[in-house]
Amino acid sequence: MNRCPISYELCGKQQYSVVGLRLLSRSLKTLNSLPFSEQEQRKEAAVRMKQMSIQGVQPKLSAQLDTRNSIFKIVDQNGKYIIKPQSDLFQQVPENEDVSMRMAKVVGIEVPLHGMIYSKDGSLSYFIKRFDRVGRNKKLSVEDFAQLAQLSRETKYDFTIEKIIRLIEQFCTFPALEKIKFFRLILFSFVIGNEDMHLKNFSLITRKNKVEFSPAYDLLNSTLAMDGAEEEMALDLAGKRSRFKRSVLIDYLGRERLELNEETIAQVEQKFQKVLTEWKTLISISFLNEERKKAYLDLVKERFKRLNWTT
Repeated sequence: MNRCPISYELCGKQQYSVVGLRLLSRSLKTLNSLPFSEQEQRKEAAVRMKQMSIQGVQPKLSAQLDTRNSIFKIVDQNGKYIIKPQSDLFQQVPENEDVSMRMAKVVGIEVPLHGMIYSKDGSLSYFIKRFDRVGRNKKLSVEDFAQLAQLSRETKYDFTIEKIIRLIEQFCTFPALEKIKFFRLILFSFVIGNEDMHLKNFSLITRKNKVEFSPAYDLLNSTLAMDGAEEEMALDLAGKRSRFKRSVLIDYLGRERLELNEETIAQVEQKFQKVLTEWKTLISISFLNEERKKAYLDLVKERFKRLNWTT
């Protein structure tokens, strides 16, 4: 029996469930495969890179959902979705990112609509709806922290978590609320093995005259994707990027640097521990292979233990 790569529901012999299709559009009855193989998608991404408004190391395509023809249409401009094909360097990156984003939502992190779609060769590509586009043509103001720090793509790792906190205080409308979001996001990235949260993977968005953290994106277990990593964080925290323990992530970051009160810290920690059972289920029904499912869960359990959380 098939499982829908958009909703994770069982869908019999169909590729997608009714619920999954309706998440994309209420009028969508079916969804045709992308008319590109995974290799062709990577080539298209390379060719279209200069024309598209999205960039990055990982191959990306801009797309619009054509509900009349039940297909994602690749475009150069004004796309409402970003599509990421399979990587030619690392295994199961779309499957990894998709389940990681679902885990983020469960723990209370805002994420955009996302899922996976089939390509003509049967491979899965990851899609995410752009959160900086509303209506037909309106674009919301979004700035990543590399821009806020006046750094470039080449220097996106040359910063510290402590300096990000200063930028939160400087630019956010309600810094106290955003610090809680930031704390949750840092803990989540550590717990799932996401060691590539550089400055361009954090952004602020202006919505209803309020500057706040944008919905999260590019969340995945990069340690799993790369079959191991020397570091545990992309940016310095307390002068280091690995071997983090509770004393640094909870006491130093949460209490000292972010100045969160005891009740707030307790609520964040309790939420993580409450969702572990649901995380286990998500990983078990994800599209990762069995070996990677086990490796993902083992890493989460090890990180929980380092934070003195029960597993």
